[in-house]
Amino acid sequence: MVEQAEQPILAFDTSTAALAAAVIQGDRIIGEIQSFAERNHSVYIITHLKQLLEDCGVSKKELGGIAVGGGPGSYTGMRIAVTAAKTLAWTWDKPLVALSSLEAIAYGACERLKQTDAMISTVQQPIQADHPNMNKMAVWFIPIMDARRGQVYTASFSYAYGDQWKRRAPDGIRLMRDWVDQLLEQVQERGQEQEQKQERAELKPTQDPAGYVTKIYITGDLKLHEAEAQRLVEGCAEAGVEVSLFPHELEGRAIAELGRKRLLAGDIDDLHTLAPNYTQLHEAEVKLQEKEASLKAEQEAERAAAQTASLKAAINADVDAARVKDAEP
Repeated sequence: MVEQAEQPILAFDTSTAALAAAVIQGDRIIGEIQSFAERNHSVYIITHLKQLLEDCGVSKKELGGIAVGGGPGSYTGMRIAVTAAKTLAWTWDKPLVALSSLEAIAYGACERLKQTDAMISTVQQPIQADHPNMNKMAVWFIPIMDARRGQVYTASFSYAYGDQWKRRAPDGIRLMRDWVDQLLEQVQERGQEQEQKQERAELKPTQDPAGYVTKIYITGDLKLHEAEAQRLVEGCAEAGVEVSLFPHELEGRAIAELGRKRLLAGDIDDLHTLAPNYTQLHEAEVKLQEKEASLKAEQEAERAAAQTASLKAAINADVDAARVKDAEP
């Protein structure tokens, strides 16, 4: 798989309002696009992808694999991207990997901030066991996408000393206010644990630093959730943890870079079973399931009533037969 992964990789995502796509080879970005078409991705996606490959001078035969954002996010957008990726992978006979769109937002934000945030630049350095602060260098990234009604699609990731990228919480849909409460509680718990360990001299240089948090970035689509995000800023400040808001759009290069790691590891998805990460059912499906459940309940009630009536009839028949028998001389 190493040979394939180091060939060019085509990556794309349509879980947001943008078609984000990129072509990379190794750690080099050959080309990328960010197209906004009012979520009308189904009309343009194949055309845009073919044009991107042409502009990059890469043929489909040269591709080593395809990476796609599998959500969560726009219900229709996810289906378009995953369907297109499966179709291209099948037609071109290429390995396919699906990545978390939320992780791509968080990872992309982290990569961008390496250029400007001194702490992240330090965290990026190789592990040195004698570094005096190695256990105190971890930055949390909290990606969010609006999911309406005060809800967000979100997850949590940690970028810790030694260039360690780890997932802290699974993708899910949560009320933003509840999510902020959970994060505040986690920050306070981490702080108390670290203080207790330091007092007992139990904080070893080899201990995994990911549990400690020095800074938090809330990133992604922040416009509708700034008030709750600000509550996290203020609450964490009391615990000595800095929180920054970093609006960031999902980029094709992040999908590509995460996909490259999966391809290198040989962690390939099955074309036949791959499906988008819907996280929650679309409203239309919810209503359909409710209707089907209601219809099923009615049918079961009718069936139960029929069985009861049949049973009563059988019992009455037995009673009548017994009466006739008793009346015989």
